[in-house]
Amino acid sequence: MDAYSRIVTSVAAALRPSVLSVLVRTGGGSGAGSAVAFTTDGLLLTSAHVVEGARGGEVVAADGEQAPFAVVGADRLSDLAVLRTGTAIAPSAELGDADTLQVGQLVVAVGNPLGLAGSVTAGVVSALGRSLPVRTARGAHSIDDVIQTDAALNPGNSGGALGDARARVVGVNTAVAGIGLGLAVPVNATTRRILAELVASGRVRRGWLGVGGVSVAVPPALAERLGRTTGLLVSEVVRGSPAAAAGLYLGDVVIASGDTPVASAQDLQRLMLGASPGARLPVTVFRRGALVDVVVDLADRAA
Repeated sequence: MDAYSRIVTSVAAALRPSVLSVLVRTGGGSGAGSAVAFTTDGLLLTSAHVVEGARGGEVVAADGEQAPFAVVGADRLSDLAVLRTGTAIAPSAELGDADTLQVGQLVVAVGNPLGLAGSVTAGVVSALGRSLPVRTARGAHSIDDVIQTDAALNPGNSGGALGDARARVVGVNTAVAGIGLGLAVPVNATTRRILAELVASGRVRRGWLGVGGVSVAVPPALAERLGRTTGLLVSEVVRGSPAAAAGLYLGDVVIASGDTPVASAQDLQRLMLGASPGARLPVTVFRRGALVDVVVDLADRAA
């Protein structure tokens, strides 16, 4: 057996027992997805869209044991949700840190595509920092800082684990964007904070800005002035959002908020999680060769 196969088989052996099938009943019928046990007392991590509108359901462990679940909380803006079973029916997986991932790194996806429990696919990290447009019954938004992988994903994989070579969960599979293209929400410090809030209160309260963006290189002269090479290119401004009202535009490059540098979508997410709705957020953008200061009155965006 070659080195690649040994890594994939070891990751599969470690993660498969921690990944469960999720069977959901909604007002419109039934659905299915995956979930990952991440504590020893019955807490499961899944995608918010898997349990959206859930009126009940059950999870099925790798050994066939079944249990009903309750939705502890869901955050559609990050597409993450926490479920609870009465007893732990699966061993907990170790959560990793997607911030350490590099393009080209081996990753292994474990889930239940098309109802086929415990399926494993492998591939590489194709790109980092993607922005994923999402449309739900409650409207459209973007999930930022998404991992792109070529590990095959199909309906039912959503909520399953994306593991690194050490079997640490570095992503939660969230969508199939096309043939040979899969996406996953990263597991990192921001994710852990979201999970903690969902467990504590069932919701995530955050300030809402209303932009989506991707990291880009800034001009050399500006990079020398800032002491860093990247900013956040605004690729989406939600109509009617605080950002739109304040005069942020497509093509602006967000440089900072006050004294806090902004170089990625994750930097912006951290600011929103730490900001109170109604607060005034100073934003410095690079626009048409000049630095422009804008003040945004944040709205409440609980999900």
